Amino acid sequence: MQTNFEAPFLYLLFGRDRALLLDSGAGGLRIRPTVDRLIGEWQRRNGNRPVHLTVAHSHGHGDHVSGDGEFRDRPDTEVVGHTPAQVSAYFRMADWPRDIGHFDLGGRVLDIIPTPGHEPAHIMVYDPGTRLLFSGDMLYPGRLYVPIDHFDEFRESVERLAAFSKSHPIRALLGAHIEMTSVSGQDYPMRAPAHPAEHPLPLPPSAIYELQRAVEHADVPPVIDRHADFILYPRPAHPS
Repeated sequence: MQTNFEAPFLYLLFGRDRALLLDSGAGGLRIRPTVDRLIGEWQRRNGNRPVHLTVAHSHGHGDHVSGDGEFRDRPDTEVVGHTPAQVSAYFRMADWPRDIGHFDLGGRVLDIIPTPGHEPAHIMVYDPGTRLLFSGDMLYPGRLYVPIDHFDEFRESVERLAAFSKSHPIRALLGAHIEMTSVSGQDYPMRAPAHPAEHPLPLPPSAIYELQRAVEHADVPPVIDRHADFILYPRPAHPS
């Protein structure tokens, strides 16, 4: 069902005692019935154990948080705020953005990686069990928007991410959008209502190092830089 050109991906991760919903979407349709159904199916397969739900976000842009209101009155549910202070407090990171948080779902501990730049409270989530990195809007097959006045912050996040990846095996990155076609380096027009012949969602870990090289060699001021699987897309600090 098409409801918004942003078409964000949402991720629901389960542990023994808790579930994490990463992003609540762009609005336009109710997502809670689907989340409730999936939690109910998990419970039936696991002895009807109680499941505490946390709704967190890759970052606070509207296409990632517009479904929050559906969960504020849901029993046994917490909705994490959208500011760096709220995110760092919830995931117990004393030194944002240098600390890495840990979130235990019950037998499944996730790493919470601060990656501000695209947006001040941006995070990535790494699952050691599956070796998947949920990369939000920082790195995905599409246009990686970075406000020019936060480009240095973005670059520092990329450097920390590259360092993290050297000590944590990553099978694939799963981002929040697809904006690239199956043709190398070719994106869809902005706000395109349909995406025929999309690029696959997963990116290989080598994309981290390609992004690292791109930000290290960016012009001053940075300009649009097209790659096979993503486009580094600096934006004005205050768009008109």
